[in-house]
Amino acid sequence: MGGMEMLRRSSVFAAEVMEVFDRSPTDKELVSQAKALCRDYIHSRLNRAGIGWSKPEQGQTASGGPLGEVSSVLLWLGDELEYLRPNVYRNVARQLNITVASESVVSDAFLAVASEIFSTGVTWGKVVSLYAVAGALAVDCVRHGHPAMVHTIVDCLGEFVRKSLASWLKRRGGWADITKCVVNTDPSFRSHWLVSAICTCGHFLKALVFYLLRER
Repeated sequence: MGGMEMLRRSSVFAAEVMEVFDRSPTDKELVSQAKALCRDYIHSRLNRAGIGWSKPEQGQTASGGPLGEVSSVLLWLGDELEYLRPNVYRNVARQLNITVASESVVSDAFLAVASEIFSTGVTWGKVVSLYAVAGALAVDCVRHGHPAMVHTIVDCLGEFVRKSLASWLKRRGGWADITKCVVNTDPSFRSHWLVSAICTCGHFLKALVFYLLRER
């Protein structure tokens, strides 16, 4: 094989390798990752509430794999958000005035609130808020004796990501982009995150009011 041919083949191989690393994640991958992150988030919140719940199989969660750092950052930002407004992300079912015994009611309420939160655009703060709502609602469901609803919430979040967030996530290169929220140690950046997080609480409260006032 001539030197030029070897060079050409190695260049083709290098291009193929780089394409694997550089390619945008597919919708299916983004949704699968969103659901794995949601299972991690819910498991963390149930543990914190002192409620026993069998953790899903390792392959269904984000911890330990390539998404491990994303999961840790998401939980950390969720802690920040919930610490700022503790009453907003507790007893969500009661705030929404819904019964958690009905799968259709839980999924309808979650998707309605999610749609309203993102009605004015997408930010990482709003994404964290979505997970905080999912975690709080899951705690309500398990506390009231309906642990099967956890899977309903995870599926609903995945469906919402597929319909409304996948293209935004692709533009940002996938879920790993959220880690940039904590890489920057500049105090002004932290204050910016906290301000946007407080605004996100406002979006959730607005969504709550919207859900309660709409005709059903």
